[in-house]
Amino acid sequence: MDRNLLDAVLSTDTQSAARKLGGESDQAIADLLTVINPGFAVEILSQFPPERRERIAAATPFGAGQQWLLDHHYGEGTVGRLMERPLAVFRPETTVGQVVEALRDVVKKAFVTYVFVTEGDGRLVGVVAFRELLFAGREQPLTAVMVKQPFALRPDMASVDAMREVVTRHYPAYPVCDAENRLVGSVRGQALFEQQAFEISAQAGSMVGVEKEERLSTPWTRSFKFRHPWLQLNLLTAFLAAAVVGYYQDAIDKIVLLAVFLPVLSGQCSNSGCQALAVTLRGMTLGELKPGQGWKLIGKEALLGWWNGLIVGIVAGAALFVMATMQKNPDALTLAGICVVAMAVSCVMSGMAGAAIPLGLKRLGADPATASGIFLTTATDIVSMGAFLGMASGLLL
Repeated sequence: MDRNLLDAVLSTDTQSAARKLGGESDQAIADLLTVINPGFAVEILSQFPPERRERIAAATPFGAGQQWLLDHHYGEGTVGRLMERPLAVFRPETTVGQVVEALRDVVKKAFVTYVFVTEGDGRLVGVVAFRELLFAGREQPLTAVMVKQPFALRPDMASVDAMREVVTRHYPAYPVCDAENRLVGSVRGQALFEQQAFEISAQAGSMVGVEKEERLSTPWTRSFKFRHPWLQLNLLTAFLAAAVVGYYQDAIDKIVLLAVFLPVLSGQCSNSGCQALAVTLRGMTLGELKPGQGWKLIGKEALLGWWNGLIVGIVAGAALFVMATMQKNPDALTLAGICVVAMAVSCVMSGMAGAAIPLGLKRLGADPATASGIFLTTATDIVSMGAFLGMASGLLL
């Protein structure tokens, strides 16, 4: 296998990876896909035309490619996308000696950790570790050495939910069963952890409109296609913030210090909101946020925003007071008070928005991390500038 080609495939998105592999033979592609994460292999295989997809799948050993074709029918981010075909599946009455002989050549070419024991209808009834086979008598049936009613995952289970289920078990592989407990595949623990690590690493980019598939080696044209629509959306939302400033243009013309402190206010509120957003997304990813706890979280972030905003506002208000006094502005104390109140109110609203935006996106069925940073920035800019300029205009003009 070409190691340089493998590295190139692993460092790019699925569409670009498929293009890199397009000139290779079906067998070469099949060999490469068998050594990477099954979920990534499924995505790359789906980029090829149907006829070639079938040829590549047929070239894989032990029916791995056929399993990938089945996996693609499951939703993105589910356990089903990571499944592999279990190679060691036997009936309960099979003896240990028969299992050993059947697997003698298989284990030399494929990764086999457990023997899965199923009934005639495919229902999983037990799992046998290779260590048990080593110490068992050759004539013993699998029923004598298997672990009955084993733990299993569901193919439609989200990978993040599966991670929570397996994090305390640390098995190298897990059986995957449907609602009737029929064995439909197996998934490696390593594949689950890799998938979760990828999702977490992609989260930061999703917050600002970068697609999770984009890598350093992604062609600039594809990166442009990924990013530009979100920048246009950001421009549209920025116009809303600009409209707020324009509405209070008379106040800014008469009190220039207001314009000087707008970036200070906006920056602090944005940071406060981003802190709430980061904590909320982390809690959702790790499964710490339980159903019905959304309002409690929003309330907590509002309280944090109040105290953080009040303390930061006092410091900013003091700085504004000094500058206004140096300019002999008769309303220096009032301006300082407005700054304190506006900072506190704005940080309250930005903290609430930082928690509410990902919760709202999830309720709508969207990825909570998708461009949440863009929506948050817009909300904090409108609220902070509106509160600051609105109070100044109402009290001083």
